Order: sequence, then C-alpha cells, then structure tokens
Amino acid sequence: MAANKFTGTGVAVTTPFHNDHSVDHGSLATHIHFLIENGVDYLVVLGTTGESVTLNDEEKRAVVDTVLEANNGKVPVVVGMGGNNTASVLEKIEHFNFTGIDAILSVGPYYNKPTQKGFYEHFKAIAGESPVPVILYNVPGRTGKNIEAGTIVSLARDFDNIVAVKEASASFSQAMHIIQDKPDNFLVISGEDAITLPLMSLGVAGVISVAANAFPLEWSHMVNYALKNDFQSAKEVHYRLLPIVEKLFAEGNPGGIKCALNIKGIIPNRLRLPLTPVSRQLEDELQVLIDQLNQS
Repeated sequence: MAANKFTGTGVAVTTPFHNDHSVDHGSLATHIHFLIENGVDYLVVLGTTGESVTLNDEEKRAVVDTVLEANNGKVPVVVGMGGNNTASVLEKIEHFNFTGIDAILSVGPYYNKPTQKGFYEHFKAIAGESPVPVILYNVPGRTGKNIEAGTIVSLARDFDNIVAVKEASASFSQAMHIIQDKPDNFLVISGEDAITLPLMSLGVAGVISVAANAFPLEWSHMVNYALKNDFQSAKEVHYRLLPIVEKLFAEGNPGGIKCALNIKGIIPNRLRLPLTPVSRQLEDELQVLIDQLNQS
C-alpha cells in the first residue's frame, strides 16, 4: 500500500549553496520545480547527495521546508534520517515534524560496523518510533558493512512499516536473494544508477537516482519503459545515458552531479568541505557529453 508511492524514479536531491556556502533556497526551489515538471515520481532529501552530513539541524529543517513548499503535495517526499547512534536517531524522529513527509530513508549504521543482529535491532527500534514508513538504505561502500539479504528480508517480514530497501551494494546476487524471498508488498529500489536497468529486469521497482537530478525526463522515461516491460526502449535510453552516468561518479558524488546541474544552468557548482568541485578536465568531458545528449 504505502510502498507503491516509491515505485519508479526517486531523486536523491542535491543541496545548492551560495558563494558564502549558506544554503541557496531559491535554487533549491527552482530545482524541485524542474524535477517535478520533468516527471519524477518522488523526492529524497537530506541524503548523501544532499550533503546532509555538512548541514546543521536548523539547516536541515529549512531544506525540508523549502522542498515541501516547492513540491506543494505534487509527489511524495522522503527524508533521510539515519546514523550510527541508535538512541540519537530515535530522538531525532521523536522531535521531527513529519507533516507532509511520506517516509524516511535510513542508512545502515556506519563506522562502528554492527553485526547482523545489531542491524536488525537498530532498524527494529526505528520502525517502532517512526510515524511514517521506513525505507532501509544499504550502501556498504560508504558504511563499511553490508546489511545482508537475510537481515533485510527478516526486517521486511517482521515490521509492516519497513516498506522498501534502497539497495546499493552493487551485488546482483544480493538483490536477487532479496527479491526472491521478500514479502510481496516490499520494494527493492536500486541505489546504483549505472545498473538500474538490469536490476529492474530482475524485479527491482525503480531507483533513487543521483543522475536524475540533471536528467529527470530521460531517467523517468527509461524507468517507465522498464516498468512496462518495454526493455528495448529502456535499453536505448540506458545506453544514451551510460557515458554521462559513469563520468558523474568519476570524482565522487555529489561533485559530478553538481557540475552537470551547473552546466545545465539549474544550480551553482558549490560544495561544502571536505568535498570540492570536480576537475576542469572532468567538467569539460561532462560538457561534451551533455551537448551530445541534447543533440540526440
């Protein structure tokens, strides 16, 4: 029921900054309008791509409020809310105003590398506290530890409000085991842009995409074709986008996507330290690829 809101193309929204590195709320609102007008299905804010770890609590609340105002109820909104201190995450949930929020995206605890029992108990506590559905986020390349397929399936079976997982292990085997064993109403969502299409052929329900920040129309077309089992049309879009996707991540995220968004005139190309803009060489390469995509 609730999980159906998160079928299709979700976007891991960037956070634009002014010259003084304060949040650029005007550019953020413009970006949200651009995404909605170009067919995305839902928005994910305060994630990795949104540089959430560099935002204080007041800035995070202001970003959410700007997104909610710009969205005006048009598409579902998901808010990133995770951490490696379970008690702290529960406190954030308890004091957060969830009006207008459709779900939280909660990353696996990072750095302290819990056991699978630790992962289970962490998300059990979050499911018990959250007033909105929970989307698990498995990204072992960033957290240092994989939430195994069996743990994800157990959480999906045991807690009705754990409705999906953003699976970014880049493991086809793991994705297939989750898809094979999960409850029918639980969604597996791609967290890897480059392999979204092949994952969808296996039963993944869509993507929470970085690239769709700059290419929402093309990305939405590809995902919608795949959802309709028109994989020939989806494959054509996939291969047009693939060279750009690979370059977007060549020097890390969100440096690449902010560069692409700046080339397209949507948001400024500014990041907060310790992140820095991509190299001039990569910027030039992205410019060429974007020009070629516009001409195709």
